[in-house]
Amino acid sequence: MERQRVVSGMRPTGKLHLGHLVGALQNWERLQADYDCFYFVADWHALTSHYADTGELVANAIDNVADWIGAGLDPEKSIFFIQSLVPEHAELYLLLQMVTPIPWLERVPTYKEQIEQLSDRDLGSIGFLGYPLLQAADVVIYGAHVVPVGEDQVPHLELAREVVRRFNNFYFPVPEGAPSRGLVEPQSLLTPTPRLPGLDNRKMSKSYQNTIDLSDDAETIKQKVRQMYTDPKRVRADIPGTVEGNPVFIYHDAFNPNTAEVDDLKARYRAGKVGDVEVKTKLAAAIDQMLAPIRDRREAALARPGYLRDVLMEGSARARRVAETTMEQVRDAVRLRY
Repeated sequence: MERQRVVSGMRPTGKLHLGHLVGALQNWERLQADYDCFYFVADWHALTSHYADTGELVANAIDNVADWIGAGLDPEKSIFFIQSLVPEHAELYLLLQMVTPIPWLERVPTYKEQIEQLSDRDLGSIGFLGYPLLQAADVVIYGAHVVPVGEDQVPHLELAREVVRRFNNFYFPVPEGAPSRGLVEPQSLLTPTPRLPGLDNRKMSKSYQNTIDLSDDAETIKQKVRQMYTDPKRVRADIPGTVEGNPVFIYHDAFNPNTAEVDDLKARYRAGKVGDVEVKTKLAAAIDQMLAPIRDRREAALARPGYLRDVLMEGSARARRVAETTMEQVRDAVRLRY
């Protein structure tokens, strides 16, 4: 029985951190067992908000893929590729633009949210407005059956399905009662993820410098955890503290497998019988223990000269063969044959 196909990507805008691990990479690794997975470096997507400074994108792409392998992703099981090395993405994106009403893009919730959150950048571009439509092209060109998304990305998949339906109505009409054909409508594969705050209790973001990166060593982790936000009302260790919503304990729940230790720390914290130093020291040790094998696999991949580039070049060639097949069908349907 043919396995369903999964497509997902990640923008190479900086170092990958714990949020990427729990929000995407751990799920990507699990999906490899049951799906044909296409995972890509979304470098064109990075340009939608980082167009003014592209100097680090290529280096970030290589570094990010090292983290993918560190997190357990296997280029023997999945196809790793670079978005911009498959120009058919751009061709399908252009053709989808022709049938997509502008209000459909303006109503995507993340459009206005991102403009507000990134107010220091000029995002009044066609590229930024069309971001979700390029996402649609990214997944549709591979006939993706499902796309792993968090709740905030569900509207993007709803848009993709609407656009595909409209495109198919124009170019792949189906007589009543006949089997459907044309571009596949991708379905959301909801992936519940822990909501990790940043170290300062704001939204986790590279721009806030409030992350623990997957490549951080033990000493760096210790220093970052030491600075973590805790209960602001607890000015001394003998004052009972609040566990709920406390970033240190949110991280303990996410990354410390020793539940007995976590339960003990919570009980003593509520009773005012443990200091922040002990709680944070044990958290740093748990995070370092969890990241150690990820760092080892990452360093092993980086130590092989040319290995990651070879993986991405080979994967991009494989992805392009699939994309070309889709575009042959699309060009026929649009009647762009000379």
